[in-house]
Amino acid sequence: MTSSTGRLISGCPASGGLISGSFMSGCLAYGLGTAPIRLPPCRSPADDPPVNFSVKPVLTGEKTLLRPFTADDAPVMAEILADPEVLRLTGSPDEEFGPERLRSWYGTRGEQPDRLDLGVVDRATGELVGEAVLNEWDRHNRNCTFRILVGPRGRDRGLGTEATRLIVGHAFEQLALHRVSLYVFAFNPRARRAYEKAGFVAEGVERQTLLHDGEWIDALRMSVLAQEWAAHRGHPAGPTAH
Repeated sequence: MTSSTGRLISGCPASGGLISGSFMSGCLAYGLGTAPIRLPPCRSPADDPPVNFSVKPVLTGEKTLLRPFTADDAPVMAEILADPEVLRLTGSPDEEFGPERLRSWYGTRGEQPDRLDLGVVDRATGELVGEAVLNEWDRHNRNCTFRILVGPRGRDRGLGTEATRLIVGHAFEQLALHRVSLYVFAFNPRARRAYEKAGFVAEGVERQTLLHDGEWIDALRMSVLAQEWAAHRGHPAGPTAH
């Protein structure tokens, strides 16, 4: 499996929402009559469950190990990021990332307080074969986005599916998030099937979001919710599903 959509190296502003209407002091809204309609008390960030993206864990499965990045991972990741299949399936621009830029990027992933970037390691060989990322954290609404990419030496052995289960499980079970979402391009049905096996549900289509080789490509929005994860823990078809 290779990757949900998302540019490989980019800023990740926190997402938010628009609230229409006006609010009176003390969260009081007035109707057409004289009696006020009292709304529930205003929420503050302090009311939300604690979420700590500053902790960079090591997550271990049967086939894969997810670990924090270091600057020394840059050469391997440069090779993975230059793979034509990675570039195509992520919709990333065909450009080279300089060695110093990559060393700076991967060397500072452990310092980020609002996202989690982990290297995907093949336990059978000890090789770094990709990355799994939780980003675009919306603290108030307790959701974030997810993306993953697996290079040539990690494909077709279930490493991506297991890595997905590990990091998404961490999002729900340790970070107390409510929703994790992703986009996958229409020309990547294999990734969609892998996400479905891990519990993601299709929500809708973002039409013609990528121009690829002169053709407009749709993207599918998928997500999994905390209550769904609690019911299946990444195995919606049962514990024997791989």
